[in-house]
Amino acid sequence: MILVTGYKGFIGKNLFSWLVQNNYSVIGLGEEYFSERDWQDWLKKYLDEKSPSFVFHVGACSDTLETDPNFMLSRNYESTRIISSWCEKNAIGLVYSSSAANYGSDGNLPSNLYGWSKKISEDFVLLKGGVALRYFNVFGPGEEAKGKMSSVAYQSWFRYKSGQEIKLFPKRPTRDFIYIRDVVEANIVAMKGYKGLFGKYYDVGTGVSSPFEDVLESLNISYSYTNSEEIPLGYQFFTQADTSKFIRGWEPKWNLSGALLDYKKYLNRIQP
Repeated sequence: MILVTGYKGFIGKNLFSWLVQNNYSVIGLGEEYFSERDWQDWLKKYLDEKSPSFVFHVGACSDTLETDPNFMLSRNYESTRIISSWCEKNAIGLVYSSSAANYGSDGNLPSNLYGWSKKISEDFVLLKGGVALRYFNVFGPGEEAKGKMSSVAYQSWFRYKSGQEIKLFPKRPTRDFIYIRDVVEANIVAMKGYKGLFGKYYDVGTGVSSPFEDVLESLNISYSYTNSEEIPLGYQFFTQADTSKFIRGWEPKWNLSGALLDYKKYLNRIQP
C-alpha cells in the first residue's frame, strides 16, 4: 500500500488520482493531523498502524511568503524528519517533494524561509536514503487548491476574465514552467526505479526558462508592469532545471505552449 501525504493539494491530488486510476493500493494523509495536540506522536503511530510499502511525501506549507518559522518548520521539516526516520527504520522507499527554491536567487542557497525549510528537509531525506525531487514552477489542472500560490497562468486567467488588470514584475524574470502531468510521471519513474536512485536529489523541470510574458501571450491575456519597489526581497529572477540532473528514464513530454493549450481547455471548464 502506497501512502501519499498532502493528497488533497495540487501535486498530491494529481499523483493520488494517477495511482488510483492505475490500480495501485493507495491511502492519503492530509494536514489535519497537525491539529492533534501531540501530532508528532500521532504521526508515528499512524505510520506504524498503516505500515505503507512506499511513501510519497508531498504535503507541506507551499506559501513562499510565509514568515512564521515555527509554522513553516513544523509543516516542512519536523513532519519530514519523522516520516524519513520511519522509512529508514522500516526499509521503505520515500520520494520527497522538494523545490527549486533550494537554489535561491543566486543558484546556490535558498533566499527565503520557505526555501530553507525545503533545503534542510531535503538534506534529511537524503541522509536517510530517500529520493528528493526538486520541482520547478509546476502548473496545470487542480492547482486551484493552491490559492495565492497558484501559477501565473491560473491567477492571470481568472483575473483577466473578471476584468482585472494583470501586472507583471519588471526586468523580465523567467521561470522553468513544468506541467503537472510531467511531474506526476517523474514521481512514478522515481518509484519504479527507486533502487538505482535513492540518496540523491533530481531536478524536475523542462530545462527551458521562459518569461511570464510568454505565458500570458499564449493565453491571449494583456498585461502591464508594476513598480520595481513591489518585488519581494529574495525574489528568484531566474529558474531553470539542469537536464543533467533529471531522473534516469524520465524527461518532460510537454513544452510550455503545448501544456498551456491543454490547460486552457481545463480552465474554460472550471470556476475559481
